Amino acid sequence: MAGSSDQSADETGTSADPPEAVPSGIAKLIPIVGWLPHYNRKWLRPDLIAGVSVAALVVPKSLGYAGIVGVSVEHGLYAAAAGAILYALFGTSRQIATGPSSALAAVAAGGLVTSGLSGDDAVALVAAITMVTGLLYLLLALFKMGWISNFLSKAVITGFLFGAAIQVVIGELPKLTGTEAEGSNSWRELGSWVEGLDQTDSTTLLIGVLSLVLIFGLRFKAPKVPGALVLVVIGIFAGWALDLGDEGVALVGDVPRGLPSVAFPDLGFVRDNIQVIVGSSVGLLLIGFSQTAGDARSFASKHRYRIDINQESTAQGAANVGAGLVGGIPVSTSLSASSLNDTSGAKTQVASLTTGAVIVLTLLLLAPLFSDLPLPVLAAIIIEAVVGGMMDVPAMRRLFRVDRVDFWIAIVAILGVLAAGVLAGVLIGVLLSIIWLIYVSATPSMTVLAREPDTQVFRSLERYSDGETQSGVLVVKFDAGLYFASSGAFEDELRELFDAADPKPHTIVVSFEAVSFIDSQGSAQVSSILDLVEGRGVEIRLARVHPDVLEVLGKDNVIDQLGEDNVYGNIYRAVMDEQPDAT
Repeated sequence: MAGSSDQSADETGTSADPPEAVPSGIAKLIPIVGWLPHYNRKWLRPDLIAGVSVAALVVPKSLGYAGIVGVSVEHGLYAAAAGAILYALFGTSRQIATGPSSALAAVAAGGLVTSGLSGDDAVALVAAITMVTGLLYLLLALFKMGWISNFLSKAVITGFLFGAAIQVVIGELPKLTGTEAEGSNSWRELGSWVEGLDQTDSTTLLIGVLSLVLIFGLRFKAPKVPGALVLVVIGIFAGWALDLGDEGVALVGDVPRGLPSVAFPDLGFVRDNIQVIVGSSVGLLLIGFSQTAGDARSFASKHRYRIDINQESTAQGAANVGAGLVGGIPVSTSLSASSLNDTSGAKTQVASLTTGAVIVLTLLLLAPLFSDLPLPVLAAIIIEAVVGGMMDVPAMRRLFRVDRVDFWIAIVAILGVLAAGVLAGVLIGVLLSIIWLIYVSATPSMTVLAREPDTQVFRSLERYSDGETQSGVLVVKFDAGLYFASSGAFEDELRELFDAADPKPHTIVVSFEAVSFIDSQGSAQVSSILDLVEGRGVEIRLARVHPDVLEVLGKDNVIDQLGEDNVYGNIYRAVMDEQPDAT
């Protein structure tokens, strides 16, 4: 059922925003069914402009992303078309552009390298990886498991992408020089390339250097110009006009005209390569979903409409399944394409449909032209894409400035990718995130509090040395949930602070404001501490206890052991209440 239109003007004042709709029935699964009948023709022009603009960006970059993966360039276009069209049908964001990306291509390439497959088998493997990634997205939506993306911290993702970008750049260097390189990891491949520089083809090198200068020059001096598209057009013309193939410059080669056929992966083939397929798909899911959810929320907040994160997972799942069925490479949200879609005025998912239609027309009419594209030009497009999209130098600087632990985690992720490959890098990243999560959970802090003068506010005594303390009263705050991983630290920290206090306190006030969760082991630990202090004449009081935590303590009879009178609504009352006699 359609809602009322939002009558506020858009930024250009040319049209109203699309209406909010409450999806029901089939429209909940396929949102376009709900909003398309209410489509305002005034939105068509900005949607068409945005769609064509995004296609101009996506088409040349998709050629490069296919090159990163290690399959023929047309498979990048197949994925771009399927991703754009299927997302428009199933997605809830009006500005998101879905297609191949450098990060996803690097992960898929890692799986292909691990498998050692080539030719048609390589295409089949990448298609299977893409399909399984889509199925994982659908499971994510079905069971509402979006939290799984939290297993890769921001520091790990930053380092992983940076390392993957370096690996991709090293892999593209031979295309710039017309030489060969091989190696079991990036370091060995780089060394092999250096050793073979005496075989450099001068014409290939010249084209590669000029291409890099042009595309990076446009990026920094004229960022609104689609540098990849300009370079592709110039490269194709030069390849044809100068007969660069006859001059010893490697070309992309035959690119078939027409649409791809739909094919299901052979189950025997999938079974034989199941480890690589599943490993790659999990990595693609973890990286892709975190980007998808964040970008979708960002655009929805900017334009004041609602999105459904579970439906976004469904949309990405459908896009990847569809891309896999037509032999494409993995797809997800593309931030650069989505930003261009937004700034170009996209009002609805019709912009994404337009992008898909333009890519389909490209396949039908223009695909053979890409055959004359020189490989050093394609390498320059790939290098610019990964350097600009994956090497986040400001983020690394911020990590170094804000949190050195996160910075070194990112460095380890980079080195892991370069030494062991992209798939191993994903695994290393997940393990680093989990280890860090366990460490933080098992070593929470306990802060000594003191009262701000002339107020009832209690704050850190270490940070605010002018705080007032009550004689014989130790006030502390435990800064974590109290459960199996942190319960031991709770007792250790409390013992340490009690032993360090001079004079010894007769009352300990523990603020549970930050304890939002407690399990049976945490409750038992509180009981154990009460037993411990009972013989020392020390009284424990709890302040600001969450209702859920209080309920668990009550069921475990800890409140009876503590005494209901020793549970307070705030720290000030717990401190100022009648004190027991000091022993």
